[in-house]
Amino acid sequence: MGNTWSHNHCYYCSHYFYQNSQNRFWTIADVCAPSLILAQAIGRWGNFINQEAHGGPTNLPWGIMVNGVKVHPTFLYESIWNFLVFLFLLWYGKNKQKVKGEVFLLYLSLYSFIRFFIEGLRTDSLMFGPIRVAQLVSVIGVVIPMYIFYRIRKNIKNKF
Repeated sequence: MGNTWSHNHCYYCSHYFYQNSQNRFWTIADVCAPSLILAQAIGRWGNFINQEAHGGPTNLPWGIMVNGVKVHPTFLYESIWNFLVFLFLLWYGKNKQKVKGEVFLLYLSLYSFIRFFIEGLRTDSLMFGPIRVAQLVSVIGVVIPMYIFYRIRKNIKNKF
């Protein structure tokens, strides 16, 4: 539910900015990225309410009970990470951003980074042979945005 809200929010936000100003895609994406990750942090709590998308059995004290079994609360891990990424993106956008698009690319990379590890704990992953599809997508979601980020930063250094 949170992911649906965040995607709708990004659409309407980008549509508004596109219609009412001369902003480009990267500017709009940078504006929307912190909202997206915050919505994802909140939306993960729907997994807890529905008792879905949890990890495998655990003996850790913060495990949650699902159908009489104590399991990893992957929703909690991801929610905490996403909230920290939200704070980081706000800080980065205000203090460190040099080029349009950096905040959005960091959002994609950091979200994909945690998804790789969360999917390793989950028990309901889609498999393609021995590979979890979500982990494969997560690797792509880290590598491509970081490559673009690197290229953007390298182009800026070469101009000065």
